[in-house]
Amino acid sequence: MTKGFLLKRLIFLWIFTILISFSFMIYQKMSGPTYPVRFNEEIAGEKIKGKLARSGDIHEDLELAVTVPNDDISATLSWRRYPTQDEWTRTPFILDEGQLKAYLPKQGMAGKVEYSVEFAHKGETFTIPATEAAVARFKGTVPALILVVHVICMIMGMLFSNAAGFDALTGATHLKTLSRFAFGFLMLGGMMLGPVVQKYAFDAYWTGWPFGSDWTDNKLAIGALVWLIAMLRTWKSDSDNKSGRWEVVFAMIVIFVVYGIPHSIHGSTLDYETGEHIQVMLNTVQSVLG
Repeated sequence: MTKGFLLKRLIFLWIFTILISFSFMIYQKMSGPTYPVRFNEEIAGEKIKGKLARSGDIHEDLELAVTVPNDDISATLSWRRYPTQDEWTRTPFILDEGQLKAYLPKQGMAGKVEYSVEFAHKGETFTIPATEAAVARFKGTVPALILVVHVICMIMGMLFSNAAGFDALTGATHLKTLSRFAFGFLMLGGMMLGPVVQKYAFDAYWTGWPFGSDWTDNKLAIGALVWLIAMLRTWKSDSDNKSGRWEVVFAMIVIFVVYGIPHSIHGSTLDYETGEHIQVMLNTVQSVLG
């Protein structure tokens, strides 16, 4: 192969890898528990668009604020603790300098509140979300540095996993190096910093198997294990020895599946009856669309 061909192949590999990786990361962000409920509706000739939070801090009430084009528009908040059979509490929004504001009461770590907002204007109404209530989860404060490094490592883990997999499919010239980076970032971001982040946020280092059924913990553990096997199989790989290429492809596919499962869809939840943290499956619509 000529140097020109190898350079073009390398450029194409990384462009494709970056596009695929960041597409998955955007999906992870949008399907995660912190992504707000977004809406764009019209009521009695007035357009209302905005977003409602789905993540709060255990130290303060969660503010819900919507900018409205008309002071005659009103809104009512309906909420209750989740998952419980509590009676719904209805609280009117207060108009404050062009914004309708209401507050969800702060909860303990992993405490959740389900809620909806009903807007009214000139006899017309609409509710956000239109069907099932949104769920907001409260968490402790994670130090910014730890959180930033964790997120960067998870992005880089996905990036190098894809790069190694695509390299295995198109020539397998850098399997050993790419595999080491993929495994290293997944280990550091997911298996080392992940529990630290979770401890700060929900007061538990690990809620996956065998202590719990948190999908986020379990899927990361599976992904890291598969990549460990793939990395070990590529240990002798070089430009003439393509050892482990199919293990690398399989590991890439596993990471696709791992990142394809919505983040925290089966995550920590405060059981208000026992005071313990349990894992509760959120409705898919709630998790992905709010």
